[in-house]
Amino acid sequence: MKTEFPSKSEIMRCWFVLDASEAALGRVASKAAKILMGKHKPTYVPFMDTGDHVIVINADKAVLTGNKETQKLYRRHSGYPGGLTETRADKVRATRPIRLVEDAIKGMLPKTKMGKQMYRKLKVYAGDKHPHEAQQPTALATGK
Repeated sequence: MKTEFPSKSEIMRCWFVLDASEAALGRVASKAAKILMGKHKPTYVPFMDTGDHVIVINADKAVLTGNKETQKLYRRHSGYPGGLTETRADKVRATRPIRLVEDAIKGMLPKTKMGKQMYRKLKVYAGDKHPHEAQQPTALATGK
């Protein structure tokens, strides 16, 4: 018995909308990562990008549970000695609320060229409006 693998022309890409308002950040991120990787499809293979496009709306209203709002740190390094910058989650939410959701989802994707390709299919918006109505996205429940 041979295993059937989908060719690039056979992969059908759909668009989905996730509403992050009043939902835990990790639950939204894991659901989005699963869709971006294509694990929800019966044609999933780990070495191909069979995933769909994901639009996350209301990213500024995603909830961090516990004390993560004041204790979680986002780190980046400039590449120079002593160039580590740490920013608390509440400061990141005040300046760039989209970054919370983007970083959570990016951390759940593969760390390869294929993972970067999957990440490009993600669109995150702080409000409830998005410019992708022409793609006719399907709404998904986030499981609050």
